[in-house]
Amino acid sequence: MKRAGFATAAVSLSMAGFSTTKVLGANDRIRLGVIGMGRQGLDDMQNFMRHGVEVAAVCDVYQPNLDKGLAAAGGKARTSKDFRDVLGDKEVDVVLITTPDHWHALPAVEACKAGKDVYVEKPICVAVEEGQKMVAAARKYNRVVQAGLWQRSNQHFQKAAEVVQSGGLGKVSFVRTWNYANNYPKGQGVYADSEPPAGLDWNFWLGPAPKVPYNFQRFGVAENRWSTFRYFYDYANGWPGDWGVHLMDIVQWAMKTDGPTGITAMGFKHYITDNTETPDTLQITWEYPDFIATYENRLCNANSMYKHPYGIEFHGTDATLFLDRSGFEVFPEPVEQGDYRDLHKSAAEQAGGQQAGKVPAMKMEKVDDGLAIHVGNFLDCVRTRNTPRSDIEYGHRSSSCCLLANVALRTREHLEWDVANQKLLKGSAAAKKLLGREYRAPWKLTV
Repeated sequence: MKRAGFATAAVSLSMAGFSTTKVLGANDRIRLGVIGMGRQGLDDMQNFMRHGVEVAAVCDVYQPNLDKGLAAAGGKARTSKDFRDVLGDKEVDVVLITTPDHWHALPAVEACKAGKDVYVEKPICVAVEEGQKMVAAARKYNRVVQAGLWQRSNQHFQKAAEVVQSGGLGKVSFVRTWNYANNYPKGQGVYADSEPPAGLDWNFWLGPAPKVPYNFQRFGVAENRWSTFRYFYDYANGWPGDWGVHLMDIVQWAMKTDGPTGITAMGFKHYITDNTETPDTLQITWEYPDFIATYENRLCNANSMYKHPYGIEFHGTDATLFLDRSGFEVFPEPVEQGDYRDLHKSAAEQAGGQQAGKVPAMKMEKVDDGLAIHVGNFLDCVRTRNTPRSDIEYGHRSSSCCLLANVALRTREHLEWDVANQKLLKGSAAAKKLLGREYRAPWKLTV
């Protein structure tokens, strides 16, 4: 890696431009309002509290979640089941939005209007046009808005991006991302429609989404599980929206690109028998000006590259870099080039060739808590009015990459995307309709 001009030492936190240990003083105390007190909301809120933030208000439409949020906040926060109470609270400086995905855009835009800074979980929205309005609101009302794409705050992700951007891998022409699991045959299970549980305002939970009978699978909240709302298109975008956005955010950051120019996706529900809507087998291909990226999702076979159930591979002319939340590793290309070199060499010869390649192998393991650091970066930007590491514009670009893939999947079309102007160059009326979503009355999304 010396040829590429960078050291293998980890980037220090001081170089990252913020401190993870600073305690808020009496004159710059930040008061937090949390909208959505589920599993993610509790985790995020506690990371804010680690930085000395006072939780002024907690909000959830499900009473058991609201009770948990109040207890975790120390029992002193104001409680509400209506997010508008939080936005109207003059004691609240910043808003944390950790609701189901279909409730991200509206509270975020309204928070900007109310003069609040916002930390919103990923994916930032369910439809591309929502993300565009979220960016517009942040800019119009001059608010600091951070997306919860916290991997950008891990040192080993930063270092991996530096390796790619420096040319240490050579010319990168192909990037692979994936999530593999084996949930065959029952998947998430089958549930009949029923009455909602005590303490849940089901109509408010649905909000701008179509009105349908309560089904546990659509709600999905229970102990020791992630909610299964993720697997219904009215509320989310399946695995691409839930996990793919984390992976593709790193890809687009490392490759210095704002988005794909072409999108194709194929996926079906072949063998899983649950009552969710999203595929059990999925392949997405994105075309970029200088490379191709893919996302693979299997739910019927967990056999994985590198023995990791998810990850990112950057394939360059000189080396391949594997990356996930545990760390990264660089695998040099053999010295000799040619389509059949591996077929005519022994394992020992191949290994020897790799050691003599243009770049040496290198490895870096996770060394820090990216989520806590990410929250710290946001809070520093609230004070300084600087741009946060995962500014809403980056969150929108990374989310829309995956949302467009679902448009291609659901319409069975190859889409052509104008990255600069954020519009379809090639796509049917059905595809264009899926770029937005109709809000159920009385809800409206306006900047």
